[in-house]
This record gives sequence, structure tokens and C-alpha cells, in this order.
Amino acid sequence: MRVLLLSTYELGRQPFGLASPAAWLRREGFDVDVVDTSRGPIDDAALARAALVGVHLQMHTATRLAGPLIARVRRVNPKAHVCCFGLYAPLNGEWLQAEGVGSILGGEYEADLVTLAAHLAKGQRPPAAATGVSRLRFIQPDRRGLPPLTAYARVEMPDGSRRVAGATDASRGCKHLCRHCPIVPVYQGRFRVVPVDVVMADITAQVAAGAAHISFGDPDFFNGPAHAMAIVERLAREHPGVSYDVTIKVEHLLRHAQLLPRLRDTGCLFVTSAVEAVDDAVLEKLDKGHTRADVERAAGLCRGAGLPMAPTFVPFTPWTSVSGYLDLIDTIARLDLVGHVAPIQLAIRLLVTARSALLDLPDVRSRLQPFDPSSLTWPWQHDDPRVDALQRRIMDAVSETRHAPRAVAFDVIARLAAEAAGLPPDAAPSVRNPVAAVPRLNEPWYCCAEPDAEMGV
Repeated sequence: MRVLLLSTYELGRQPFGLASPAAWLRREGFDVDVVDTSRGPIDDAALARAALVGVHLQMHTATRLAGPLIARVRRVNPKAHVCCFGLYAPLNGEWLQAEGVGSILGGEYEADLVTLAAHLAKGQRPPAAATGVSRLRFIQPDRRGLPPLTAYARVEMPDGSRRVAGATDASRGCKHLCRHCPIVPVYQGRFRVVPVDVVMADITAQVAAGAAHISFGDPDFFNGPAHAMAIVERLAREHPGVSYDVTIKVEHLLRHAQLLPRLRDTGCLFVTSAVEAVDDAVLEKLDKGHTRADVERAAGLCRGAGLPMAPTFVPFTPWTSVSGYLDLIDTIARLDLVGHVAPIQLAIRLLVTARSALLDLPDVRSRLQPFDPSSLTWPWQHDDPRVDALQRRIMDAVSETRHAPRAVAFDVIARLAAEAAGLPPDAAPSVRNPVAAVPRLNEPWYCCAEPDAEMGV
């Protein structure tokens, strides 16, 4: 039986979410085709010959892009069984079923995909849903059939050179319960590690395919610090010169500060951290587990370790004020993080998705409009129209300055914020020191996202 696995978007990385289930299905003898539609079109012939079509939904953007694709599958091959799997599948189960999706699988989907395919091969009625997070015995992903790594995001180095980037996952889920995070409704504070040998086998295969850098997709690399360090120390031994990047929560940067020099010495180029805000009241609403003071301390620890910290933000929330936004801009400048922050991060608007823990907050519910199937969100409006207007203007500015240096985009954004606050342009926060270049992934989506696009957790 032929299975077609589709990905619509995975942050510019070669999709682990296709490579891993492809390995499981091929091991059981199924014929598997994999197509990443973010890197090329799919023809109707490929859709027509599949008995099972699985669509990986790991992000909100990926889920929205999947809507027209699912409709096309249903039109071209109405007999195919369509399955959606990954983090955002159970979150949007009702909408997906209304779109003609036959099965919904959750965060730990590989074994369930094999079970689904086996039912179909035997002519049995397939399960409609399997959304648990049971422990799996992971195997090495099979990346055959995917576009080459050169088709994906690369790392831009301060000297202007670029490195081909691979990507893998060392764990899934998360121990933490941040209210705005889509992982929480699915994993509910649990996380699963991928065995070191499996991770290393995947990395070795990608290095052989040309990768000089590995981007770890874990929601928080230090959910299991001993596991994480075992992987990167082995990476440094077996593939000297291959760099990597990770995502680590602010509180874990503080708790495991002694590990930061070891990350640097094993080849870590930068650490992404979901700062989200510097207003303690907003951080409490989001249940982030850190404070403004923690952010400032973490930034200092990373700088002291020679390990660039790349903060991400959700600056526009129902609790954002114009003065609070100006304070965020000023804090970024004061901490010398202007070159570390992708400009799109200063335009992001809080998403309230289906089953979001944000719905537990009365002051969120009071601002919500009816659920919008086209955006797959609960739209909200700020009590202060200036805040919503500022967000739209900054999104436009980010798009207009997408080819400019980050310092230039920052100055434009700062002036818009000052104007919204009724201040003269010379009162806007400004870059304090020369902006040094830092390593970064060059995925274009970071520079021209949709107004409601999210940048990860």
C-alpha cells in the first residue's frame, strides 16, 4: 500500500516530522512518498496514487496552509484516507474532520500511523483519533525523498559565510505549562526523550549529506540537561567543527548556568530563548516562570559565556500598553540585543488558538470575538485602539525593512512606538552601542510573517 506524507512548513528546516514516520512505515513494508510543499509543488499524480495521505501539522502556520492542500487531496483522490498528525492536529480536530480528515493523531504519532496504515491495508475500519502521548521506542529517521539540505535555511555567520543546516529533535513535549504554548494542551507537562544513539545516527546521516550545522527543534533543550549534554558532547567528539543551535527557557539558562560554557565549547552558535515580554505582569499572565530581572540576568550570563542569546517575543497581548512596548524596545537596546532579535519578533501578536490555556483567563475571554475558522484562532481586540494600530504599522515596517540591517529596522520600529505614545522622534529608544553581527538562521519567513504568525515556543 502506498502512503504519502506531506509537510507544509517547519520553520525552514528539512522536516523531521516526515522523516521519522517515514522510517516507521517503511520498516513495516509500506511504500512511502514524502513531499515538503514549502520547498516545491506536488503534482496530482502523487496525490492520486496514495491510499493514505498523512499531513504533518506541527505549527499554526502549517495548519492554515494545510487547509487548501487537504481540499485538493479530497478532490483529486476522494478514496484516499486523509490523516493529520502532530501537535496541531488534536488542537484543531473538529475543524479538520469538517474538512474531510478521517483520522487525527497527536504528538507521538509514529506508532499510530503504522497502526492506521495496517488497518487500511487489511480493509479494516481505521481509528478516527489517537491523540495520546505514549512513550515510543524511536528509530532513526529516514530522510530519503526529501529535498537536499541546501534547499533549506542556512546559518549566516558574522563573517558573511553560510553553513548548510540540518535539523533534528532530541526530545518532544515540555515539562512546563506556559499558558500561550500549544504544547501544553497536548502534553500537559510531559516530555519524551529520543535516545542518544538515534539522535546521533540522524545527525551523522545529515553531516554525510552536507550539514555543517544542526538546529535542534526541541521546545526546551534543557528539559533533560544530562540527556542534552550527552548529545552535544558526543556531537563535538564525532563531528568536530559541526556547529549547532538550541532553544532553552530563561529559567533553565539560570538554573544550569554552569553548562553554558560547555555549550559554547561543543559548538553551540546561539541559544534561542522564549522571553516573550519584560513586563512582570504580562509574564505572570503567560505563566512563563521568569521575571524581567531573570531575563536581564540570563542575557548577562550568555554574554559572559560568549554564547549569543536570541530572544523571541510576543510583544502584543491584551495587556500590552504603548508605554510598555516602548519599555521593551528600550530594554532590548540597553541589553545590547538589537542584533540578536529578528525584527519580526517585535510585531508578533498573541495567538489564542483552539484549546489554548489562555481561555482560562477571564480577561482574555472578555475580549474574544467568535472563533474564526479561516485563521484558526479566537480573534481579540485591545482595549486601547492605539496598541492594535501600532502592531499593524510595525508589521508593515518589518516587511518594508526586511532587507535592511537589524539596527535600521529597530530604529524604524522605535520611532513608530514613540509616535504612538505621542512623543517626538528624538525621544524614541535608540541603539546604544555598535550592533555586532551574530550567527542566525536565514529563513525568509522570519522577515515577512503573517500578522498572526508565531515564532515557536
